[in-house]
Amino acid sequence: MAENEITDENHGLQEHRVFQPPKEFTANAAIAGMEAYDKLCAEAASDYEGFWGRLAREHLDWQTPFTKTLDESNAPFYQWFNDGQLNASYNCLDRNLLNGNAEKTAIIFEADNGAVTNVTYRELHQRVCKFANGLKSRGIRKGDRVIIYMSMSIEGVAAMQACARIGATHSVVFGGFSAKSLQERIIDAGAVAVITADEQQRGGKSLPLKAIVDEALALGGCDTIKDVIVYKRTGGDISWNKGRDIWLNDLVDNQSADCEPEWVDAEHPLFILYTSGSTGTPKGVQHSTGGFLLWAALTMKWTFDIKPSDVFWCTADIGWVTGHSYIAYGPLAVGATEIVFEGVPTYPNAGRFWETIAKHKVSIFYTAPTAIRSLIKASDVNPEFHPQKYDLSSLRLLGSVGEPINPEAWMWYYKNVGGERCPIVDTFWQTETGGHMITPLPGATPMVPGSCTLPLPGIMAAIVDEAGADVPNGQGGILVVKRPWPSMIRTIWNNPERFKTSYFPEELGGKYYLAGDGAIRNKDTGYFTITGRIDDVLNVSGHRMGTMEIESALVANPNVAEAAVVGKPDDTTGEAICAFVVLKGARPTGEEAKKLAAELRNWVGKEIGPIAKPKEIRFGDNLPKTRSGKIMRRLLRVLAKGETITQDVSTLENPAILEQLKESA
Repeated sequence: MAENEITDENHGLQEHRVFQPPKEFTANAAIAGMEAYDKLCAEAASDYEGFWGRLAREHLDWQTPFTKTLDESNAPFYQWFNDGQLNASYNCLDRNLLNGNAEKTAIIFEADNGAVTNVTYRELHQRVCKFANGLKSRGIRKGDRVIIYMSMSIEGVAAMQACARIGATHSVVFGGFSAKSLQERIIDAGAVAVITADEQQRGGKSLPLKAIVDEALALGGCDTIKDVIVYKRTGGDISWNKGRDIWLNDLVDNQSADCEPEWVDAEHPLFILYTSGSTGTPKGVQHSTGGFLLWAALTMKWTFDIKPSDVFWCTADIGWVTGHSYIAYGPLAVGATEIVFEGVPTYPNAGRFWETIAKHKVSIFYTAPTAIRSLIKASDVNPEFHPQKYDLSSLRLLGSVGEPINPEAWMWYYKNVGGERCPIVDTFWQTETGGHMITPLPGATPMVPGSCTLPLPGIMAAIVDEAGADVPNGQGGILVVKRPWPSMIRTIWNNPERFKTSYFPEELGGKYYLAGDGAIRNKDTGYFTITGRIDDVLNVSGHRMGTMEIESALVANPNVAEAAVVGKPDDTTGEAICAFVVLKGARPTGEEAKKLAAELRNWVGKEIGPIAKPKEIRFGDNLPKTRSGKIMRRLLRVLAKGETITQDVSTLENPAILEQLKESA
């Protein structure tokens, strides 16, 4: 792959290296060369509805064809293909029984301990149909909401597909969330059932799932729950509520392996996925069936250039949107063979990812910068687990997801994992967008380390100022999308007003989708680089968490009077959580401070989940506030980074407090 120089003085990361797609990759690519990319962009610009309508007819099977592509009459509550009917599970499974893929491996499941289970499309179809019939036997119907609280497994994917098959709306909750977080989501969704497992296996340990469900239900307010369906993963001891709990195998074993799909309107809610906002309440992002599925399938073909012979591995969890788009739906909608991986990258050793790629001849590998950076460190400490010690010759394409990848990690990934022959698709997107928005196309786009490059065809991304006016290339601003697209968030569950104010604020005219990220475009190439969040949302290891949510958890502790949370750069996780805490009693020091900081970390872990634990806690007699009582968060960000405060602090009520807050417990 050729490397050459460009003038790039205004690039956000001051990056000068450019890597051209390999000619042999371009020759066989779905979008072959920039001319093909430009042609698709021109089609979208000249006939926007015609462009999306053509793609929806070509890439999805419709029971009732749609006659209207886009309905903008109730903006920003846009509707796509709304008089058409289809079923997501049919598009992922049934049509693969009809097109010659019935005996093709759909899922290669690799368990935490390395055990492998292969499932064909025919076998997965049967599992899903029996699961769907089991759900119907419990009275679960179209429009009902079902919570799925499971780890990575074939059963987790089957649960999602079974809900889609009968028209029930699923809400997957990441298996690392606490009982309180689970309870909040059950109540908000009004769920009628929870699908879970006795325990999950992770890093050689058995971790509770059913016990956390029991605890969540015991907290109260979950009266809508009628059933708790339990997959027996480990056989560990669990409590049992005879009238409510049912083993998954008892539910499905005697069910028919045929289940007619429930045909739903394209706008029918396929799933609700909760994501943190800048307030303490999680946001239920609602996605439609038709638009979401179209974009999941289309980005599999465009971004990943999926071929029939590929073995695709996305290392995400089904509890996050990446696991929805690029595990549960996208790969199956295009008839791919995919890896579903239960374990962690460092168990039983730091070579687990590379060993798995070699074992299963993975050709497309999609992971997070956090994982890449942790494996860089691990291979430095133990060179025996360096990727170059493994046969990674099956790889032809690499991907990055969850947060911007720094150029150093990009180059390591490119050289040591991809052998300098594999394009890297650095994908920018969000829970709310349903799929990739800005990303290199592996057979077309020249790549720049650290830049997500250009929007996909049909995605009208731009950078504007606070008034919604376009800013020139080379000048940073706010990332927006100017036109609706099929896979976009439809609303926030139970809170349409919050949807409008969060994503279509009046300050920007109420017509642009606000991504919540800052960005800059290169002056010469027009390439996008994401510069970070513009709101109070942190991105830790690719997982979004609201600062308010973490602050609320801290203040709920009986010892805490006040708390403020900010992000700080972290070599491994991208961003780390730094909490500034004021106690009701005296400010602790030394060992007492360390002990209390550990207690507060564990408290946050219980209130929200381990991923929300602050990496650093600092105690002060107060927080830096203006005389009107406003916390000066910009000063806390400077302190968290260990930088010198150069801003004017004369407006502070208590400037002396800044010295206290420099010290970490």
